[in-house]
Amino acid sequence: MPNYHRDDADETSARGRFMEMHEIRYFLAASETLNFHRAADLVHVGQPALTRAIQKLEAELGGHLFHREKTRVRLTDFGCLMRTHLDEVFRRSETAKSTARSFLSLETASLTLGVMCTIGPLRFIGFLNAFRERYPGIEVTVIEGPASHLTDLLMEGKLDVALLARPEPFGHGLKADPVYRERFGLAFSTGHPFEMRNTLHLTDVRGEAYLERINCEYGDHIDGLCRNIGFDIRSAFRSEREDWILAMIAAGMGVCFIAEYSASHPGVCHRPVVDPEIIREVSLVSVADRLPSPVVSAFAKAVKEHDWQTAQ
Repeated sequence: MPNYHRDDADETSARGRFMEMHEIRYFLAASETLNFHRAADLVHVGQPALTRAIQKLEAELGGHLFHREKTRVRLTDFGCLMRTHLDEVFRRSETAKSTARSFLSLETASLTLGVMCTIGPLRFIGFLNAFRERYPGIEVTVIEGPASHLTDLLMEGKLDVALLARPEPFGHGLKADPVYRERFGLAFSTGHPFEMRNTLHLTDVRGEAYLERINCEYGDHIDGLCRNIGFDIRSAFRSEREDWILAMIAAGMGVCFIAEYSASHPGVCHRPVVDPEIIREVSLVSVADRLPSPVVSAFAKAVKEHDWQTAQ
């Protein structure tokens, strides 16, 4: 039997609709008990209020729902037909309210997160695990791709938020909240002569087989810096797969400019480049004029509170 115990105040938001939810609730209680007095007690209203609500419902539907006899009340054929439909309306309304409460309280919700393919996943394992423990009802879907593609998905509404970085400011319509900063440097295999140095220079790439990361959002920026000091980077291999590039570096096939937290692979070493120093700032990016949902707000708060300096 449905739970009809609700205060009238719960129904005030439904005013002005074709039929009011409390009218349906009163009708269902009366059809269950076939006694207006007991139905009124069940829904905690006076019998006159219940009777008026049912009469209004009958007027809106255009037919009598009950045969009112001296000793008993019976559903009309029309009432039997309407009971099936109105019971479904009531149950769907209750389901919608329950779903809304769960969503707003973060008991059941989803988040679609864009992450640049150039960001090392190990940087976020601890954070995502902590977020899951704090909000077990939120299902996070991670979409990986180049920064430009993720920006398009954000503007199209296919992502809720994204972790992005690029050397130039983000375009109009996007809001970027800095998360952490990391240095670019050269990645090379264990045992390479670079391993004996604490820092490197852009010119150190000359004479080395270079492995180009096609989706590197700082690629053009680094190429420009190299041209400014008189040389061009010539690639021995190119790939859009970050894991392939790292595997080739570990195998001693060449070196590559890469952000320090992304150079996480067995057999791969990293040294920062100085003079000039190249810094990548990773930000949590969202659409500026889009009101954040409770899920997005919770995620943004967790990102802000996380200790990224010591994250592994």
